[in-house]
Amino acid sequence: MIDTTYDFQTDTPQGKDPDAHSDTLHRYHRALWSKELPDGTRLDLADGRPGSYLDHESEKGRFWLTSDAVIPTFPHKAGDIVAKLDDGEFEEFHSLGYTIGGMMIWPGNKIGNKQTINGARGFHPRIADRFDLTVECIRRHYAGQSSPLSDVLARYTDFFALFETFEGFIDHFLLHDLLDGGRVRFAMPFDEFGGPSVPQDLATYRRYMEASMEFVHARNARIAASTRTL
Repeated sequence: MIDTTYDFQTDTPQGKDPDAHSDTLHRYHRALWSKELPDGTRLDLADGRPGSYLDHESEKGRFWLTSDAVIPTFPHKAGDIVAKLDDGEFEEFHSLGYTIGGMMIWPGNKIGNKQTINGARGFHPRIADRFDLTVECIRRHYAGQSSPLSDVLARYTDFFALFETFEGFIDHFLLHDLLDGGRVRFAMPFDEFGGPSVPQDLATYRRYMEASMEFVHARNARIAASTRTL
């Protein structure tokens, strides 16, 4: 059973990160993403803990995968704006981001002692941990186009090759609701990575928050529908 309303902070020890310490999240990731790849082979994920999170080894290669909450709420970078929200608004947004619709897995092994995808997307100022911008970079990776994350995505080409195409990546991780006609739906106005990645005023933050929540709700519904066919 996958409970798409479950907040993974619930079974995480106080002060710890659900990505590493929620047993429920770990089980959900393993159950959801262990499935067929576009060529018909299976991406079976094994419990890699305590040394790693999830592992896969086959003729496709060896992959070490970690969890990532992908919907940033910017409590610090936009702290002055968050303080202007109505009572309960931020808490609802933050909690929703810790349901399965707001979670992803990425390769967790460092290559050449350089940043992982999770680290790079969090630290790059033109991405600022945003999932819509990350997925746009991934779309460009498959299309052979450059982006702020080109270098790190190229280091993990073998991971993206598992899904063969951008559409295959979207299908595997049930990300369809982040797209509109094959294009990424951006939660803020998009200017070819030239504009601010973090909301700069209350109206923009609310637009970002509402678009992000709409995506998470839609993906949760899609995940729930997919589990009924398992």
